[in-house]
Amino acid sequence: MSRTWRNRLQLVGGLLLILLAAWIVVAGGSGGDSGGSGDGGATSATSETRSAAPSSGGATPDSGLATIAESALPPEGRETLELIRSGGPFPYDRDGITFQNREGILPSQQRGYYREYTVPTPGEDDRGARRIVGGEAGDRYYTDDHYDSFRQIEEGQ
Repeated sequence: MSRTWRNRLQLVGGLLLILLAAWIVVAGGSGGDSGGSGDGGATSATSETRSAAPSSGGATPDSGLATIAESALPPEGRETLELIRSGGPFPYDRDGITFQNREGILPSQQRGYYREYTVPTPGEDDRGARRIVGGEAGDRYYTDDHYDSFRQIEEGQ
């Protein structure tokens, strides 16, 4: 009888551990999206936080990152920016998915703040490495190296 109870206790304990791990994942202990983007490292206590204070214009938060003028984006980037402004339609199914800022390069924000959009690369058979990531406050960022670096887009310039 004690052997049966021990087996039952081990089974119940194992199930509890599985449920606890699942709860941690669902509650935000970790998470992800495809493309290597996410916020797993961006919210840790050791991550560098950057100011998201409004810029001198007052409308778009200043990220403290290097900038790129909208006119300096590749033509496909300017087209993608126009699609974002007009709400689509977007050519890729993954356009508009949550970008979670796992790299911690963009200013730390709550989950779901950022969305990512593909900037097509001529000659590529897949989505390529270029993206525009937009925040809820209208802040937009360009990467041409699949999230290794970002520049904040200066729209209208």
